[in-house]
Amino acid sequence: MVKRKNVAIIGGGVSGLAAAKAFDERGHRVFGFERTHDFGGVWELSRSYPDVQTQSPKDLYCYTDHPMPDEYPEWPKGPQVHAYLHSYAAKHDLTRLFQLNTNILSMDRRADGQPGWTLTIDRAGSVSSEDFDFVAICTGQFSDKNIISHPGQDAFIANGGQVMHSSEYVDSAIAKGKNVLVLGGSKSATDLVVNAAKNGAKSATMVYRENVWRVPYFVGGINFKRLLYMRAQEQQFNQWGKSPFQRVIAAVFKPLVWANFRGLETLLKAQLGLKKWNMVPDSPIEKEACCSLPIVTPGLFEGFRDGSIKPIQGTIDHYEPGHAVLTTGDRIPCDLSVLAVGWKLGIPYLAQEYRDKLIESDGQYRVYRLSVNPDLPDMGFVGFNSSFCTILSAEMVANWLVRYADGQLAQQPSAQQMNENMEMMLNWRRKERPSAQVYGGLCSAPFHFKHFDELLADIGATKRKRDNPLAEQFSYPDAKSYGEFLASAPQYSAA
Repeated sequence: MVKRKNVAIIGGGVSGLAAAKAFDERGHRVFGFERTHDFGGVWELSRSYPDVQTQSPKDLYCYTDHPMPDEYPEWPKGPQVHAYLHSYAAKHDLTRLFQLNTNILSMDRRADGQPGWTLTIDRAGSVSSEDFDFVAICTGQFSDKNIISHPGQDAFIANGGQVMHSSEYVDSAIAKGKNVLVLGGSKSATDLVVNAAKNGAKSATMVYRENVWRVPYFVGGINFKRLLYMRAQEQQFNQWGKSPFQRVIAAVFKPLVWANFRGLETLLKAQLGLKKWNMVPDSPIEKEACCSLPIVTPGLFEGFRDGSIKPIQGTIDHYEPGHAVLTTGDRIPCDLSVLAVGWKLGIPYLAQEYRDKLIESDGQYRVYRLSVNPDLPDMGFVGFNSSFCTILSAEMVANWLVRYADGQLAQQPSAQQMNENMEMMLNWRRKERPSAQVYGGLCSAPFHFKHFDELLADIGATKRKRDNPLAEQFSYPDAKSYGEFLASAPQYSAA
């Protein structure tokens, strides 16, 4: 008999909702904590910049039992995703499990020697400590802003200039009549520079450090989900844990794989005009494809061509009143500097001694199945397994984690097995696929199928692939099918 647990869920975004449902439907007492006033995480409206939309098509960005509405466009806008998450919470009555405006101040092992953790919780100024049998950390990788500054910033602001993090750009009107500089080359950076150019900016400049491969929503007229999300394509990347036979097969087909990716690069360079803008990356696309691969914002290259957006490779050296001076020597007129420099990865409330067990000196995370660490019992992560199909990935690992917590995995790993696997994965990231070190190594892309295969095998799913072998090999992950796969695993309830 599985004992019913008091389970803390930290975070009320995509991952927190998936974890709350997984633990609640198993019969556990779930206590969800969301520090803001609303569900949604990065999709909460006060954190979303104008015109934000998903990088993934809607049929890849959904829970297994709750497709996005038919009337949504292929790539839904931020308010639509926010509404979708609320509809999922309503469908499963998850709001009853969460406390909003509630912040976790600290997390440490229980002092009474019992298994579990003590959380220090701030509820609008009322602080208390509470014990839990298990804690699921679901704040993902985009929780705390990465704040940077440059010399001369104070004088720049004193003379009327503005500097803000990309998440603070929430009103398009702020760009009107201003010289806007966006620092960064990510999807959020390109979204914002396009938004500024379209909303009356006097000038719009994108300053970025390095050239990276960018993929448009349609590559040569084909939806990119039919090119980059296939199991057949995934198998061409250098995935982890290859058997000797798989390595032989990879060697035999290496020339064909090389030709496939060179063809894709040629198509991208021609379609986007990368040579014209000196934006051809130095590294081959098969080595760099990972969670940081940006999708091309519609209007970006059109803005380059009509002169409404100016791209410059470099970074900010310092500010002067009314200007930003770049490392290239360019002196750019600037009234508004938007820093699209990402988010800080970490768990600041977790006691330092446990963070030291979790994070390597080079910033890589020691996690088994991108979720747990044997030196940190009674806790796990949902949403650390970042990917191109984030919602499905969160739901898959949430279902894995509840079974792990209850000792109900068909293949319950020992501490030794987990440590050996973590060392193998760390070695793979450091030596065989350096691009996999992005986000602390917490990225399953482009290996969605491989990651899901492992999770399904662990939980004992009797069905792990679609009946149609062609669809399984040459189509993208299907959320509804993965719901069926999860249902084929042994079922149980806590009491």
